[in-house]
Amino acid sequence: MGELSGLKALVTGGASGIGRATAELLAARGATVAVLDLDIRSLDGDLRGYTADVSDDDSVRSAVAAAAAGLGGLDIVVNNAGIGAVGTVEDNDDEQWHRVLDVNVLGIVRTTRAALPHLRTSEHAAVVNTSSIAATAGLPQRALYSASKGAVQSLTLAMAADHVREGIRVNCVNPGTADTPWVGRLLDQADDPAAERAALNARQPMGRLVSAAEVAAAVVYLASPAAASVTGTALAVDGGMQGLRLRPEAR
Repeated sequence: MGELSGLKALVTGGASGIGRATAELLAARGATVAVLDLDIRSLDGDLRGYTADVSDDDSVRSAVAAAAAGLGGLDIVVNNAGIGAVGTVEDNDDEQWHRVLDVNVLGIVRTTRAALPHLRTSEHAAVVNTSSIAATAGLPQRALYSASKGAVQSLTLAMAADHVREGIRVNCVNPGTADTPWVGRLLDQADDPAAERAALNARQPMGRLVSAAEVAAAVVYLASPAAASVTGTALAVDGGMQGLRLRPEAR
């Protein structure tokens, strides 16, 4: 029996990347897991899929209700669904700003809002949001994305304060650049994908991209009873990118 045995978890954006790794690890640790995503056809095994668009409130409410009914309640919500954006404040138009903020920030609001009645009845209620190193470090060509993830970190703190007396813990993870399909697509669009990957590797003090499995391990810890006294925390999984300032290697 795993340490999450008997717990029911919901993961948005759980059909690929960090979300998929998180959903699979939750299941491996004993939780019953529902995945909400736009395309759930790739899901199999222990993961139950529900089609949902986190930018549509009716879609979210319907999927969360169906997932809670199918699982027999909810104890854990992982708000992972998100989209990216590249550019400075000059490069993204208003429509793009509204779209990214709608998915990355309001998607968390919609999902958590729909899940709260179920979480309030749980003896172990935890919410984990996926933020980013972009929330705390100035990254070039990421103005819109950074703004959305900064909002996620602030929202996490506010949610933690609002719901701590209801027994609901709220935390977030701040991954560095992770080796996910989205990053792979960005690399494919670069003039020199190999050089761009090398630059991203070098940007993180450990010298490599973060893996989806490493981020998932942090999410599952924050969601688990082992973190029963942890709330309002942003856990960096970034290869030291935020906190370390290394001197150049001697040549």
